[in-house]
Amino acid sequence: MALNHTTQEMRDLLCGIAVDLEKASSGNKAAAQRVRTGTIKLEKTAKKFRKESINAEKSGQGPRKQAKKAHSKPKAAKMKAKPKAKMVKHAHHKRPTARLPMKKF
Repeated sequence: MALNHTTQEMRDLLCGIAVDLEKASSGNKAAAQRVRTGTIKLEKTAKKFRKESINAEKSGQGPRKQAKKAHSKPKAAKMKAKPKAKMVKHAHHKRPTARLPMKKF
């Protein structure tokens, strides 16, 4: 029951902050102050929610994760080994260069 109450409290705080945030963006200084204090309250409530949520999951009251079904995925085909590059020495090069054989399609 406490978790539901905390969730509702967070929703109310968020709605209030959102309304005041619109007013603060138009230059209302009092609304900006309400946003700042509202975010502090929201932070405290969020920490409270985290603790209650963890306790609810441990006791079995919270939402449970569904077990994933084992899917039989086809195994990836083994990649064929690429042919090693042959070193070809050209007359105009000082060092031999590597060239792969051409693939026939």
